[in-house]
Amino acid sequence: MFDIGWGELVVIGIVALIAIGPKELPTVLRTLGQYMGKVRRMAAEFQGQFQEAMREAELVELKKQAEDLKSSVSDLGSSVSDLGNLDPLADTQRQIESALDDAAKPELPKPESSAGVDTTEAAPPPPIDLPEPSAPVSEKDFVTAEAPPPKQTGGKA
Repeated sequence: MFDIGWGELVVIGIVALIAIGPKELPTVLRTLGQYMGKVRRMAAEFQGQFQEAMREAELVELKKQAEDLKSSVSDLGSSVSDLGNLDPLADTQRQIESALDDAAKPELPKPESSAGVDTTEAAPPPPIDLPEPSAPVSEKDFVTAEAPPPKQTGGKA
């Protein structure tokens, strides 16, 4: 607040001692201390009132926001009730039934175009010539081969 250092305080004290005198100095300092206490109390009271006013202003703002939110929710509720009965299962069932009805109706033949292009189905592909199957497999095809003689182990060669 005030930029007074220790050196300045010493100078002020010496001037006060000379100007007021040593007899009156303690009374003056006590009175000065009482006035400083009053000033600090008034400053603290002012800060408290200012903070209280700020809290009230915030409270009023919050109440206004709550009222706005409440009105928007009630508007939303009335708009939903205006839409009628919302039943997604019934809507899905109607869509499925209409799709089945459309699929059950026979498709009308398409009119032929005047350009002379044949819109009928394409001709089936030509048959593929497969080779004749060979004779069936018999037991003779599975003749067992003779096993080779076992090797000798550990002997001289």
